[in-house]
Amino acid sequence: MLSSRTKHRVFEAGFRAVRATGADRWLAPAARGLGLILTFHHVRPEPPAAFAPNRLLAITPDFLDATLRELDARGFEVIGLDAVPGRLSRPDAGPPFAVLTFDDGYRDNAAHARPVLGRHGVPWTLFVTSDFAEGRGRLWWIELERAVARLDRIRVSVGPRSLDLPARSPEEKTVAFDALYRDLRGGGEARLLDRVAELCRQAGFAPGALAAELCLGWDGVRALARDPAVTIGAHTVSHPMLAKHDAATAAREIAEGRARIERALNRPVRHLSYPVGDPTSAGAREFALARDLGFDTAVTTRPGHLFAGHADHLHALPRVSVNGCHQSRAALAGLLSGVPLLAWNRGRRLNVA
Repeated sequence: MLSSRTKHRVFEAGFRAVRATGADRWLAPAARGLGLILTFHHVRPEPPAAFAPNRLLAITPDFLDATLRELDARGFEVIGLDAVPGRLSRPDAGPPFAVLTFDDGYRDNAAHARPVLGRHGVPWTLFVTSDFAEGRGRLWWIELERAVARLDRIRVSVGPRSLDLPARSPEEKTVAFDALYRDLRGGGEARLLDRVAELCRQAGFAPGALAAELCLGWDGVRALARDPAVTIGAHTVSHPMLAKHDAATAAREIAEGRARIERALNRPVRHLSYPVGDPTSAGAREFALARDLGFDTAVTTRPGHLFAGHADHLHALPRVSVNGCHQSRAALAGLLSGVPLLAWNRGRRLNVA
């Protein structure tokens, strides 16, 4: 199995090949959809540490600026999520469009992304996890990174076996993190949270303490919501992989996550982002729940552009991740062209099952 670093080197080589051959230009008319929804998480100026397994979730303010300039250069109109259903139902309504979405509700979105977005005068959406806004909840993927960063050896039981891995150097820590992440993601969420909590305690910090440090509280969310360029969307109560839970739990997470935001802001919330958002976390059941609960749109992390057929699947919309491991013009050119995504989806324009 390829390591995460090897995978990213392969992806970057693919982006460079697309750009070098000009495929991002001459194949774009066939590959590019009516528009696309971009996914961001962290925006911060600090360079990543030698051990930074979650670096894919963070870009710099400069690269956010470069992304917006590239969108403009390629003729994209940046619109808000509210406008997406109408644009999909009228394929000839305008130029290709882009939507900017930020997941989880991080403080750095207000500190570092908002000034860049404001200079460009573009609308954007922040998807808020209500537990995180209340200073609790488990950002377990960051907890896992911090625990491995602090420990010299990783000892934990995963399923029927025990892991005992060295974690002294950045390279050893990366191998240990990848092994843990792969094994824990493959099982149930209760076990995942329990094992990560165990590692947090071994590393000397309490699980559940990072939300108050890294995420906007309700005052910060309200301050952003006063900006007419900002749409606040829902990202559940506690950020679970919904498909791993029973229907009642999934419905409660979606509905209560929205209700808490509506109470905090005194305004309706019309858009949902499924946590994690891949097919193991959100599928047909979750799409139906979002529709039945009355959301206008719901977004996944399944990669792809938006096509006219998505007008009939507004609760299973794909997005394009702006990946911190690929902060290059070649990556932008490929993603905005749609060429690598169409190849990834084996020529399918819709992936909504």
